[in-house]
Formats: sequence, C-alpha cells, structure tokens
Amino acid sequence: MDEFQGYEESEMYKKGPPCTLRKLGDMIPARVVLYLLSFSGFLVSFMMRTDINIAMVAMAKLPSTSDNDVAVTSHCYTIVNASHTENTTVIRPEEAGEFTWSPAIQSAILSSFYWCYILSQMIGGVLTQYFGTKTIFGGSQVVTAVCSLLMPSAAEIHYGAMIALRSIQGIASGLTWPAMYAVIGHWIPPVERSRFMSSFQGFSIGIGLTYPLCAFIIAHFGWRTVFYTTGSIGLIWCIFWYFCAFDTPASHPRISQPELRYIQEGVRNQVLGSNQDLPVPWKSILTSWPAWSIGVTTFGRIWVHYVFIIPGPMYMKTVLGFSIQANGILSGAPFICSYLSSVVFCYVADVLVTRQIMTLLTVRKIFTALSQVVPGILVILIGYLGCDIILVLVVWFIAVTLITAGYAGAMANIVDIAPNFAGPVLAFAQTIHMTASFLSPIAAGLLTQESQSLDAWRNVFAVTAGVSCITYIAYQVFGSADIQAWNYPDQKYPQSVQEDSRPLNESPRKKSRIVPSQAEQT
Repeated sequence: MDEFQGYEESEMYKKGPPCTLRKLGDMIPARVVLYLLSFSGFLVSFMMRTDINIAMVAMAKLPSTSDNDVAVTSHCYTIVNASHTENTTVIRPEEAGEFTWSPAIQSAILSSFYWCYILSQMIGGVLTQYFGTKTIFGGSQVVTAVCSLLMPSAAEIHYGAMIALRSIQGIASGLTWPAMYAVIGHWIPPVERSRFMSSFQGFSIGIGLTYPLCAFIIAHFGWRTVFYTTGSIGLIWCIFWYFCAFDTPASHPRISQPELRYIQEGVRNQVLGSNQDLPVPWKSILTSWPAWSIGVTTFGRIWVHYVFIIPGPMYMKTVLGFSIQANGILSGAPFICSYLSSVVFCYVADVLVTRQIMTLLTVRKIFTALSQVVPGILVILIGYLGCDIILVLVVWFIAVTLITAGYAGAMANIVDIAPNFAGPVLAFAQTIHMTASFLSPIAAGLLTQESQSLDAWRNVFAVTAGVSCITYIAYQVFGSADIQAWNYPDQKYPQSVQEDSRPLNESPRKKSRIVPSQAEQT
C-alpha cells in the first residue's frame, strides 16, 4: 500500500490551480469513477430484473377458492374466515389484478429471465474479449431498459410477449457480470481488488430499493408506472456510462499520469496489455479444478441467496403474516444492509492480505465459508424459531448480510487465478452457479405446494442448508489463489512475472508461482 499512499500524496493533491468543475473531476481518481459506474450499473440492472416480482402481485388476479379450511396452528397468525379475510384484508384495489394468469403462467414469466440469463454467460465472456467491457456492459443495459419500457404493452397483448421480453432481458443481463469482471484485471491492482468487488453489491441496493419503491408506485400510480420508472432510470444511467467508462486506463482521456503509472505498475505482471484479441483457452478453463471449485461452491451461495430473494417474501406473508407493504420493506431492507457489510468484508480481506496476516488463499476460503456455510445454518434456525418474530428478523438480517462475504471470497478468486481471462472464467462459473437462481425457488415451490405450513418451510430450509454446506467442500479441497498457466497464452509471461506482488498469493516465506495446467502436468 506504500505505492498507493505515494500516489495519494502526490503534488496534484497538495496544491493545484483554482477549482473548476473540470479540475474537480480530474481530482477524482478514474478507479473511483469506475467503482461508482460498476456499483450504480448493477443497482440499475437488478432494479430492472426484480421489479416484476412485486409488480406481478398487482398484475395477476388471485385464483378463487372455496376452501376455508386453514391450518392455523402452522402459522404465526389466526385466520377466522379465510374467504372473508381474502376479500376484505388481503386484496386491496391496487392489488386486485388485471390478468387471469395461472400460477404456472406467472412462474413461466418470472423464470424465463433466468433460463436465458444462464445461457448467455459463456457468450458474454467471448463477446467481452472481442468488443470490450464498455460496449458489452453498456449495450446490455440499453436492451434491458428498452424491454422494461415495453413490458406494460406486452402484458396487454399476451403473456407470451412478456415471456419473450423477459427472455431478451435475461440474455442481455447475462452479459453484464463477465463484462465487468474482464475490466478488473486491467484497472484494479491486486491489493485493491477485494475492495473494488464491493461495487458489485450495487445489486443488493437495487433489490433493497426495488421492493419498497415498487410497492409505493403501485399503491399511488399503478403497476405500469413501475416498468416505466425502472426503464427510464436504466436509459439515463447508460448516458453516464457512455461518457465515463473506458476499457483500459491507457484509453482513458482524463486519467492522471500518477494514477496511470500506479495502475500499470500494479497489473503489469498479470495482464498482457489489451486482451481483446487473446484466444480464450476454453479447454484449459473447462478442465481447471480451481475454476470448477469456484462455480460449484458459489452454486451453494446463490441457492441460499435466492431462497431469501424469491420464496422469502412468500414465507413472510404466509407464515409470519406480514402485509404486502411491510413485506416489501422487510424483504428489501436486509439487501441494503448487505452493501454496507460487503464494504466491510472486502476491506477486512484486503487488510489481512496486504499486512500478510493470512495468505490470500486462506482469506478467500474463510470468507467463502462465511458467505454460505453460516447462512445455511442460520436458515435452519429461522424455521425452528417459529413465531418469535423479532428473533426471526434478526437472524434473517444476519444471514442475508453474511452472504455478501462471498465477494471477498470465491468471487474475488476469479481474478486471482486468471486476470487475463476473468470474464470467460466468470462466464463459466456463472453458468454453473446461476442454475441455483431458478432451481432454488422451484425446490421451495415443490416442498410447499401442498401446504404453506411452518413444517413445510422447515424442509425448504433444511435442503438449503444441505446444498450450501456440501458445495463448499469443493472449494475447500480444490480452491487455489495461484495464477493459472493458461492465463498466459503460449506461455508468453509478462516481464518479471515471478516477482509478482506477494500479497496476491503467499507470504514472504513462500514465493508466488504459476501453476501449470493439467494438460501440462500429464
């Protein structure tokens, strides 16, 4: 961190010409601008993908039922007359619904995003290598925003049109993560990467804001305004991205020379200039145990995460008995707290590495365990706390907060093992672990389809805990922090690669090394 401190104390910060808007902009490090763009980009992206979760409540009519037999002993509230309660308490004018869509149709509309989202991960890694992060990330946001603006018209035409738009959104949004990962290796020195990874938690703020914001909009302006709002925000963000984002520090027209030298010195032993023309070593990636371990372990974390995101609000409604307004606030609040926790986790991880308190691999494994093993255990506790509402909410908040530790763990490990191909490696890992984004809600639905009782939800939480803990074993056994040999095509290593930053891999007592690929070992 001495180099970073030296940069911060350069003459450009000690004295300068009279302050103008341009000079003020020049004083903001380009890395900070990239952080803000990454944070706000993921915030907007997740607003546009999750707005429909709450809008669906007001769009679809509830199915009529004549079954008044309710197992009140399995819930935390008493229903005197089910049909009467539904007609006077649960259904409000803004929630009555316009479309007669069965639960199966609603599920198809919501899940169509994630099916296509997974399919576009590998494509995103390839496209980013050829066209760069600025084009791919920005283009994906434009497409997603336009689809949001068209969603109300599509709903009036046919639910199939909504499925088509959601599928297009899924394809476009699937490009965002590989695109942003690809730019980190060029812009962010190793000692700052954990902190930069906290910018990805913009999605937590996006989710946290979307639920209460959409509930407010629906109550006052109707569900159509939800899509017009999120789509417009997306397009406005794209304007800032177009003028402020650049693929490499060297291509940035306003970056200061001290910052440019600092970045180039920090990453010179890991990346080979512009990697847009480098052939992606897919065979090596597909046979890499460290890459597989990241994908498998993160599958468990995503499983836990999406239990809170999608079926979680249903648990709050059917078991805890919260109204939709309270549900929106309580469902969203933990994700806002998640961003703050991610900043803390990533900062602590950087401190542990840069001060050589722990090796990088140890830090990655500890924070990965915090992000999925501990939350997996806590979800079981939620089920057995029953109707102790306050304690349930406290544990709920803690579990969602700990999930963000993964961004200082396995998620940051992607850049550690392949800074030149972080985008393609992320695409590969995302293809594996994002399957949990739809498998987790499906499993919850199957386990609760006959009853929304507390016992049924305990089964959901038990399965969640099993998946999160078992998948972590793969990372504990096969995880690595060494740069893989296939990160350098044709073994063309950067100059002095063997003198790479010590914090990136091991302590001073053990020199960093490049691990040969499995093909080279055989």
